[in-house]
Amino acid sequence: MHSWTSPAISPLPASGLPLRLHDTRTGRLTPITPLIPGRARLYVCGITPYDATHLGHAATYHAADLMHRALLDTGLEVEVAQNITDVDDPLFERAHRDQVDWRELAASQVELFARDMEALRVIAPHTYASVSESMDGIIDVVQRLNARGRAYQVETPDAEGDDWYLDLGQDGALGDVSGYSEQQMMAVFAERGGDPGRPGKRNPFDPLLWSTARPGEPAWDAGVLGRGRPGWHVECVFIAESSLGLPFDIQTGGSDLIFPHHDLSAAHAVALGRGFATVYPHTGMVAHEGEKMSKSLGNLVFIHKLLDQGIAPAVIRLVLMAHHYRADWEWSQSEVDRAVERLRDYREAAALGGAHPRVVAALRQALRSDLDTPAALGVLDAWARTVRTADADLEPSAEDGAAAESGAGAEGPGDVPAAVDALFGIDLTA
Repeated sequence: MHSWTSPAISPLPASGLPLRLHDTRTGRLTPITPLIPGRARLYVCGITPYDATHLGHAATYHAADLMHRALLDTGLEVEVAQNITDVDDPLFERAHRDQVDWRELAASQVELFARDMEALRVIAPHTYASVSESMDGIIDVVQRLNARGRAYQVETPDAEGDDWYLDLGQDGALGDVSGYSEQQMMAVFAERGGDPGRPGKRNPFDPLLWSTARPGEPAWDAGVLGRGRPGWHVECVFIAESSLGLPFDIQTGGSDLIFPHHDLSAAHAVALGRGFATVYPHTGMVAHEGEKMSKSLGNLVFIHKLLDQGIAPAVIRLVLMAHHYRADWEWSQSEVDRAVERLRDYREAAALGGAHPRVVAALRQALRSDLDTPAALGVLDAWARTVRTADADLEPSAEDGAAAESGAGAEGPGDVPAAVDALFGIDLTA
């Protein structure tokens, strides 16, 4: 599937400085050391194409974009894969409500999402694959799991065939990513697509592999599995395996995907005899009007509507940068107002010119330290303030958020606008 046109990227000379990300699985800051030397592979979970693109989506793909840019700045070749979950109950329900074909709804939302990502200058993934166009491969993964004795059937009275589930008890991988207790899993499993109370399951958390065809639902022929459609987690396993290979380096997405989706995707890979991701950084949740932004509450803030209001894409990115990617935060007009001021100040400073290698070094340090964008904004605030007051002897202070380290003032690239563009996707020369 076609994604979108990537922004022009002019990387700085490779820094050789490793990116460190917080790994949900270990709870530690972890250097990214690619499994294949010189080549970093990142998988980011994509949208279910309805109600796109809201600010929560943007926060996730902005964080993934920063990871991509930080890895490029290290000097690595980077491969990114992203899926589109266009075969899913919520999409079908929305299409039925709006009396449109589910494929038309999905196509329109995928197009809108791509326009938003292009406007935000997010680097396009190398693989951008929908579930519907990946069905043959997904079926093959389910059949392989069945051949390995990891799948079992559950009687399904409301359909002609039976549903298939993954037997988690055989490999003991449940909870490997989340570290959740059974009580914590039970608290979220049902609301995030699980069916813990279904009769006939061997374990409450066994995930659906293949859903037998129901009246009025799309379905595909799958040999011994019967006619039906896949479960959620196995879809990402196939797309990751076919595009990046298993295991790969980084799996990212919102913190609401930690369990069950990322946990059970990894369990599927283990059941195939493979590993999944090495490091799991997760993004925080975005709130609006005092509540977590969600489709059910109807409090979504849409990127295309912000753009239609005349809010510049760079302003949206600066709002996102004001919060650490792992933090939960709330959208407000004051966030926009502060970002507008910052963009004005940064562009005024950029127009004044001058080389500031210490600033560029501090920006690189902030980005590679678990994408510490608030620290990076502190560095830029100090740079803009100092340049605009004609003080050429610039060295950001600790109070200004500069995460300086030994060697930060050494000779190196000093073009701040070029660094901001390459590292953070913001054009200060516009």
